[in-house]
Amino acid sequence: MTRPTDPAEHSITSSHIAPSKLDAQELVARARNVLAIEAAAVMALAERIDEQFLRAVEIILQSSGRVIVSGVGKSGHIARKIAATLASTGTPAYFVHPAEAAHGDLGMIQPNDVLIALSNSGTAEELLVILPFVKRMGARMIAMTGRADSPLAKMSDAHLDVGVAEEACSLNLAPTASTTAALAMGDALAVVLLDARGFGPEDFARSHPGGTLGRRLLTHVRDVMRTDKAIPCVTLEASFADALLEISRKGMGMTAICETAENMPGKLLGVFTDGDLRRLLERTGNIEGLKIADVMNHSPRCIAPDALAAEAASIMEQRSITRLLVVDAQGMLVGALNTQDLLTAKVI
Repeated sequence: MTRPTDPAEHSITSSHIAPSKLDAQELVARARNVLAIEAAAVMALAERIDEQFLRAVEIILQSSGRVIVSGVGKSGHIARKIAATLASTGTPAYFVHPAEAAHGDLGMIQPNDVLIALSNSGTAEELLVILPFVKRMGARMIAMTGRADSPLAKMSDAHLDVGVAEEACSLNLAPTASTTAALAMGDALAVVLLDARGFGPEDFARSHPGGTLGRRLLTHVRDVMRTDKAIPCVTLEASFADALLEISRKGMGMTAICETAENMPGKLLGVFTDGDLRRLLERTGNIEGLKIADVMNHSPRCIAPDALAAEAASIMEQRSITRLLVVDAQGMLVGALNTQDLLTAKVI
């Protein structure tokens, strides 16, 4: 026999947590307080950028190996992020879990490496187990803790103090302000190392080739421009009708005018676009007998083939145009591109 369903059984939320008794205004105030506490924790770090921080930077710069970042629990999550930030900004780094290190992964750490160990209390047992072995092999160690008197801090070659006055958690228990502070200190370390190494935009792009930033910083005009017979081009002696035919045939809404169009475009002399055609027709309806030399624009917008494709996109946006001609240092026409070419290359 089926037992009747008690409606009260369905009054409990799926997570078995009672609904909040706080009203909307109290919830907003609480959220703002969390942000204020975490902001204060980060601001307090500025006073701790001292000789210990400089020592940590010096240790990493002098190392011929890699930076290994390690931590457990929430500190482990922050350690992974710090390792990723270091690796993407010119300091080869990776994360090693201390528990896994104690069971074989310690072999990933070499004598010329630097270990950054994260623990808010500075007493994480998993880290303390492996540190003597790390020190014995000769690797340098940087501790990032909230207690300068902790075992982890005392074993390190440099200690970065990321202690906080309080956690943002209302129970003052869950790692919140402390993890934010550790993450911010890791960012400060990574950026200082980036500057010290002279790590520039192109270096950054090489670490991010699959992203939009990488494409914008690594793609040049020569990589996306149309070349040879794909370039719309007529000679100075061409008739107006021939120029219109070239515009239609090449599908770029323009044609260049060069000294020669035999086999290879020559020196660029001008340009005529579909916009120029509309304006011409507005001024006069009689185009019979015109030569392209009579109506061409003598000052076309151009760009060099070695320029970044992102620069071409910027010029087009600023000038409210949709295509550019590409010329070399001698003024010879070598290519053409439009916004569709940039879109296809995912530059814009």
